[in-house]
Amino acid sequence: MKKSDFHYELPPELIAQVPLPERSASRLLVVPPLRVGAPSGHFEDRAFQDRAFQDRAFQDRAFQDRAFQDRVFQDLPGLLAPGDLLVFNDTRVIPARLFGQKTSGGRVEILIERLLGGHEARAQLGVSKSPKAGARILLDAGGEAEVLGREGEFYRLRFDIGESLEKWLLHAGRLPLPPYIQRDAGSEDDTRYQTVFAREVGAVAAPTAGLHFDEALLEALKARGVEFGHVTLHVGAGTFQPVRVEELDQHVMHSEWLNVGAGLIEQIRRTRQAGGRVIAVGTTVVRALESAMRDGELKPYAGETRLFILPGYRIRSVDALITNFHLPESTLLMLVSAFAGKARVFAAYEHAIRERYRFFSYGDAMLLYPESTS
Repeated sequence: MKKSDFHYELPPELIAQVPLPERSASRLLVVPPLRVGAPSGHFEDRAFQDRAFQDRAFQDRAFQDRAFQDRVFQDLPGLLAPGDLLVFNDTRVIPARLFGQKTSGGRVEILIERLLGGHEARAQLGVSKSPKAGARILLDAGGEAEVLGREGEFYRLRFDIGESLEKWLLHAGRLPLPPYIQRDAGSEDDTRYQTVFAREVGAVAAPTAGLHFDEALLEALKARGVEFGHVTLHVGAGTFQPVRVEELDQHVMHSEWLNVGAGLIEQIRRTRQAGGRVIAVGTTVVRALESAMRDGELKPYAGETRLFILPGYRIRSVDALITNFHLPESTLLMLVSAFAGKARVFAAYEHAIRERYRFFSYGDAMLLYPESTS
């Protein structure tokens, strides 16, 4: 399988540069499965869905467009059923971007990839000449950072500051918006590039599917009888790194830290026993749960993952997926294709482009079901 198999053309004006005034006002493209065996009530026209998705004429564009549902995110409670379980990623984005100057001269941009405890962190450095161990960086926000060493593209830094690094970053760091957002982060991003349920500090990028949820929508979902669970996966800077090899079996996936607790696993067990569905809010939740799979079942797990999910991999931990639209040739697009079928996903992306959906972090969302259900 090749990287170029996951390329598509996107008009640049469809890349969302700012969030909508209201989180849940985003559009939602519903992409049902080829065969529907889910409990009744999940779609407004069940008879049409049963006829449509048992018909294999999906190469016809008009049929594809009939199958997709153009909704708004506020419709989500009506698309779910009492007893369904939404699983969120509760990671919190840190203000991870810093600027400074080497004592030997030359400007430095620092993007913290992970807090390591104490005053140390792993980071990427934007510099004209790579610094060696022992080099010091005078920080624009005050204090200094010493380069302790390098592992691949990351440097280990120790910060000489007057308080804990996590606390210091809150006033010294800047929010690291994705590179395709062509503007500096503003005060609005401090809240809008965080989910309303963020609590575990450690990410350098937001789990963007969660950005569509506001308190009013969460209350409506609770009133519907939908339950909530949480994992933690600290999204790293590697999520924005392009795949640099054409042959995907040669790609080395970036590492991220996650925690799937015993309480969530018990929630999932009860949900499935009662006939409910497990719905991942974002690809990071899928990656976390699949990393916690051992011998065909979910087990508590805290630690690193380098799991690379692409078509041919069977995702077993979730029954549906809420996700944003992802970059061409990205590992996230490959994961989504593994879940819902590459041809089906690319047909949905074509539909979204024609219908002028907004793409990427501040863009619109999809509700995806597996390629087939029984």
